[in-house]
Amino acid sequence: MPHKVFKYLLLLFICVFAQSVFAQIQRGNNNYPGSQQRINLRDTGTTQKTLTTDQQLDSLRKKQDRKKDSVVFNAKFIRVTNERFLRDSTVLFPLDTGLYNYENYSPLLQPRTPKISLGNTGLPARPLLFEPSRTIGFEPGLHELDPYMLRPENINYYRARVAMTNLYLVGYTGVKEQLFKITHTQNVNPRLNVGFNLNFIGSRGYYAYNGVLAQNVSDVNAAVFTWYESKSKRYNLLSNLIYNNLKTPITGSILNDSVFSVGSLNKGSEQVRMPAAYDSWKGGSFYLKQFYYIGHIDSTSNGKNKPTILPTQRVAVTVRYDATKYEFRQNGVDTYNIFPDYYYSYDRSHDSLMFRHLQNDFSYSFYLRSKSEKAVKNELKLDLGLTQDVYSYGQFVSDTVLDVYGAKIVHPVKVQGNLFQDLTVKGKLSYKLSNRALLEGDVQQIVQGHDFGDFLYDAKLTLAGNNKTGKIVLEGYSQSATPPLVFTSWNTNHFIFHNQFNKQKTNSLSFNYVNGPLKFDLKAEYFLISDYLYFTAQENGIDAHPAQLGSPINLIKISVGKSIAWRRWHFDDYLVFQKTDYQSTLRTPQFYNYASLYYKALLFNVLYSNIGLDVRYNTPYVAPSYAPGLGQFYNGANVTFSSYPVATVFIKATLQRTNFFVMYDYANQGLFSKGYYTVNRYPQQDAMVKIGVSWTFYN
Repeated sequence: MPHKVFKYLLLLFICVFAQSVFAQIQRGNNNYPGSQQRINLRDTGTTQKTLTTDQQLDSLRKKQDRKKDSVVFNAKFIRVTNERFLRDSTVLFPLDTGLYNYENYSPLLQPRTPKISLGNTGLPARPLLFEPSRTIGFEPGLHELDPYMLRPENINYYRARVAMTNLYLVGYTGVKEQLFKITHTQNVNPRLNVGFNLNFIGSRGYYAYNGVLAQNVSDVNAAVFTWYESKSKRYNLLSNLIYNNLKTPITGSILNDSVFSVGSLNKGSEQVRMPAAYDSWKGGSFYLKQFYYIGHIDSTSNGKNKPTILPTQRVAVTVRYDATKYEFRQNGVDTYNIFPDYYYSYDRSHDSLMFRHLQNDFSYSFYLRSKSEKAVKNELKLDLGLTQDVYSYGQFVSDTVLDVYGAKIVHPVKVQGNLFQDLTVKGKLSYKLSNRALLEGDVQQIVQGHDFGDFLYDAKLTLAGNNKTGKIVLEGYSQSATPPLVFTSWNTNHFIFHNQFNKQKTNSLSFNYVNGPLKFDLKAEYFLISDYLYFTAQENGIDAHPAQLGSPINLIKISVGKSIAWRRWHFDDYLVFQKTDYQSTLRTPQFYNYASLYYKALLFNVLYSNIGLDVRYNTPYVAPSYAPGLGQFYNGANVTFSSYPVATVFIKATLQRTNFFVMYDYANQGLFSKGYYTVNRYPQQDAMVKIGVSWTFYN
């Protein structure tokens, strides 16, 4: 009986929260993927023959016999993978139904990739720690909403012996912050799998929520995906179609800069500097990858699982198309001097950038390996590839123009645009001496086009011992990348840039030690960055603009992770130390720590539970500022906020096919301080009770 009671409670939570989540989504477009209904095909009008007593007993006996042989579907019938695990062979993983890190649902609060933001999930964000980009070629340079975008590389593919649907909901009893996800997948036949993802983020925030737009966030991600593998295992096809629609308010922060020091009786009455301004990212992508194994196919097995298919030659063709429209809208006069200037209209902004990217990629892989039934030894692999990238963009502003009758009208005007391409040569050489030694070299070089000369060279050596000694990974890379568009040529109502910058160059060396049995990992990284690109402003100014540092930057980053278990007690810790000779330019904390202490228990004989405490802490640092209308975090006023631990008390549990958590986020508010900041002028969330439910169905 206890597990039935819990099921009813969880169903009640979903009903209550789902109504609030959908209330955050704009009405008028109900054509979301996956809105299917199950139809009952049974004929309820058919009369049945009356059975005798003996016939009823025989029927009951048959039902009992069939009940003993019935199959209970669970996660064991589902396997999952990602495109990056299908490059050399078909590698599948069990479905993750555990509780590890389950309470950290937000992309802003992941233990090893924390981010700073303007307040809550859905608002502009950037990494707290130093995380260099390892891409080359052209890009617009807008990344403030990246954590909420769904991209082809994020799509998982499944092999499902039974249809699976997962409903995932996180919410607060009000509408402060809510997240809802749906994942469905099923195999049409043993070789073809299809599915879809549907994600919603809705939040109203804390401040001035009675305003026109206030802090309301409304994000929608949708994706349809498929994976086909031929019966001979030689041909594979991966494809997905993605739609993103992100809408987030840009409030310019609240007027009360001392809200935590003097307190506020009603935070909903705190006014923001821009009540009617927002960013909107809207677009989609199409991805199609096909690869075929040529010639002889090898296989290997460890004696436990099915043999793994290993090709000797492989041809892959990939087509990808992305189209995204970035918009900033602002209505009303800039009363509080948020913007440094205006060039087209003093009381209205509608800036947009339409960006399109078509990529065609061809690669050929050749493998030479010794014949071994249990393991692959002395394997040499050569990858050769050619990538064509075609880019186009157009930037528009809202301006007052005269129509054919001489009347003034507000009309979008194209201020710049371009169409060009890049050709990139790719090569990768790897040599596996044994299961314990692997040497890899990777080369990417743009040989023709707009970004001619960009390159990324990478070398990696992996040395693995036995199960107790762990493995060591030594890596080094060199990168030269063209400055993004926002640094060199930008034309909007409040910001106009025309600059010539050098390519930014990054050289890095790293040492990584991983020991699975000890649950320990250590990584030491060194970066040398030349011609570093960043945004800055005059002292205490708001004139955010791009700049390039003439001197090289040295940065050391050391990360340590460790998990300890003693009986039912568990402790997970992740510590990062960063040190640079340009701390005023690279504004990140020197120390960051995430710790989780929890106790595993079986409650009511049905709930496998973890009860514990998460604590996040970083040392004080000069907080960056944010430039509305530009979408960039920049080095503004030299403001350093006090830093205290942020604690979360939680209980998370699993009940059959259902996982759930209840947590009190920022439980220690008021103990050291009344609140905290990560970005200048933008207060973070208050203490809040959050409830999350993940319910999986197999049918």
